[in-house]
Amino acid sequence: MVRRRGEAGQAVPLVLAVLVVAVVAALALVPLSRGAAQRAQAQAAADAAALAGALAGEPAAREVAAANDARLLAWRSRGTDVWVRVAYGEAEAVAKAERDP
Repeated sequence: MVRRRGEAGQAVPLVLAVLVVAVVAALALVPLSRGAAQRAQAQAAADAAALAGALAGEPAAREVAAANDARLLAWRSRGTDVWVRVAYGEAEAVAKAERDP
């Protein structure tokens, strides 16, 4: 194989460019994944708080939300339906549960 002058080492800048793009993409995904995790945790806390609220009222919903490191922002009951809104970190979630008549 004949090497021409000036072709040696041309893969290095390409590899460095690919690495830079990969690092930038990874750094951009960190806040997105953190937000997704907070939304999932907020929804889980809201679901649990709604079930507890349907069974035992607002104090139980507040206690279950706190046990999940979330804050109960709103609790509403109408007939057999209970709605809650909770916050976990920067995320909020709403859930509904129905109690047995």
